[in-house]
Amino acid sequence: MEYTFKSKSKEATLKLGQSLGHVLKGGDILCLAGDLGAGKTALAQGIAAGLGIAADVTSPTFTLIQEYTVPSQDSLLRLVHMDLYRLQHPEEVEVIGVEDAFQTDTICLIEWPEIAEDYLPEDRLDIQIQGSGEDIRVFSFHYPKESWQSRLEQVFSEQMKD
Repeated sequence: MEYTFKSKSKEATLKLGQSLGHVLKGGDILCLAGDLGAGKTALAQGIAAGLGIAADVTSPTFTLIQEYTVPSQDSLLRLVHMDLYRLQHPEEVEVIGVEDAFQTDTICLIEWPEIAEDYLPEDRLDIQIQGSGEDIRVFSFHYPKESWQSRLEQVFSEQMKD
């Protein structure tokens, strides 16, 4: 199943991320794929804002993994933001502990997930971003399980209001 969204600005991408952040829950895994400058980090910043994270969210290009605390009514959630761009071999995914973040109290955002394909669970949200520079961004949301359907409907109905 698939949804598509076109973003004409960084602000629109941030807003999309905020809407997405509002519907996420522990155990969710989001894979963000796209060229350099496509807007993966802007989307991640919006998601973090939607989750209520006040910290400055940057791409973990050199640290590979950054972790944030998500304020929640029920429990303490974590947002784990990974950037796998610098990995050279799939085995490195195991070494840095990507799978360790797949927990029920964790929301995972994975930039450049292609190298980790063999380690990723089937129930995830794949977001492909096309465009860079001054181009309009096209976000394609792919998901294999029905669990994402109603949540994405909520995200896109929120986007249509603006």
